[in-house]
Amino acid sequence: MEYRKLGDSEVKVSAITFGAWAIGGWMWGGADRKDAIDAIRASFDHGVTSIDTAPAYGQGLSEELVGEAKQGIPRDKIQIFTKFGLRWDTKKGEYFFSSKDNSGNDIDIYRFASKESVIKECEDSLRRLRTDYIDLYQIHWADSTTPISETMEALQRLIEQGKIRSAGVCNYSVDQMKEAKNTINLASNQVPYSMLLRDIEDELVPYALNDEKSIIAYSPLQRGLLTGKIKPGYQFNEGDSRTQSKFYTEESIQRVNRFLDKLSPLAEEKKATLTQLVIRWTIDQPGITVALVGARTVKQAIENARAINVQLSQEEMDFINDELIHFEMEPLLK
Repeated sequence: MEYRKLGDSEVKVSAITFGAWAIGGWMWGGADRKDAIDAIRASFDHGVTSIDTAPAYGQGLSEELVGEAKQGIPRDKIQIFTKFGLRWDTKKGEYFFSSKDNSGNDIDIYRFASKESVIKECEDSLRRLRTDYIDLYQIHWADSTTPISETMEALQRLIEQGKIRSAGVCNYSVDQMKEAKNTINLASNQVPYSMLLRDIEDELVPYALNDEKSIIAYSPLQRGLLTGKIKPGYQFNEGDSRTQSKFYTEESIQRVNRFLDKLSPLAEEKKATLTQLVIRWTIDQPGITVALVGARTVKQAIENARAINVQLSQEEMDFINDELIHFEMEPLLK
């Protein structure tokens, strides 16, 4: 495994990090508890020392599973990332969207990141995670009803109290990061990034490189689409929100698979899967420190971890990037 620093913080993390959204079930159609815990432990056994979770993922379930899975592992050998700022238990803040919980009940999600709420959420997460500190604490989405300075002051207090080691943001613009910098030294920004979604390369990547901020890429496999395992007619589990995404129309799936067919010979030459090739490409991109990759089974977890063994020459990277130039996703997403 390769280990990299988060920004200029003292936190060192695995370049491939276990993304724990899917195991929480929420918007993914459920997951088996034992399979999820076994997947986390298998990842660790293969060098993946970092885990990214959030209270919103199953309304606490994902954090609880991470807390259970890490039992027996020395705390200083793993790095736990979690988040705050998406509340389903209050109507304060900025309404985000309506959803269903894992039991099928209707819930409203609010963006809320007042100082008091941040501190409360941190305590709740520490309890669910069965730990006394969090390695990276991130605001999940910006809350327009709370000044950024107030949210960042809460994070600074938590650092001073030793409850978090570093502070980060998710889904922040460059301007929002610059405003946050007036109050706190951020370690990272977690944003969506994949072969199919590269808009952060315009502004965020140059800013992060210049300001020593890490970019944590989520959905690098475009929620499974870039694995090559999703074919036209694929049946998603009940409650899986991918059925509502423009990435998952029949036309889009067909087109993406035609693109992946171009990469298959290279993957075979590397004795790698398409999943592993895509993960390796992602963590080799300028400015990308970490790729968050989810797994709901041991087999998936091991496959993801072993992507670190794939090595791509500049010529091979150029080949992939040339194919991406010819592949245009945008018309399918309008």
